[in-house]
Amino acid sequence: MAKRIKRLKKGAESIKEEIEKHFLKLEKDIEENRIEAGEYHAKEIEKSLIKALELKIELLGIKDNSAEEYKKRLNKLRENFERDE
Repeated sequence: MAKRIKRLKKGAESIKEEIEKHFLKLEKDIEENRIEAGEYHAKEIEKSLIKALELKIELLGIKDNSAEEYKKRLNKLRENFERDE
């Protein structure tokens, strides 16, 4: 059981790193006004990475609001796309 928890924690950290990479790409897309690429990165963050992080946190049974923070951050960045259109 300890190995499973350790793997889950490591997996959650790995997902957080991947989310940060996509946020960097999304921010770059916003700077370069590349709406389609930015929307792809936003969807990737929201639909797969945040969902996976929420699942890992739930399985671990820990208090971690990072998924909610990522959602807020994503929504703020999405506002930039709406303004640019």
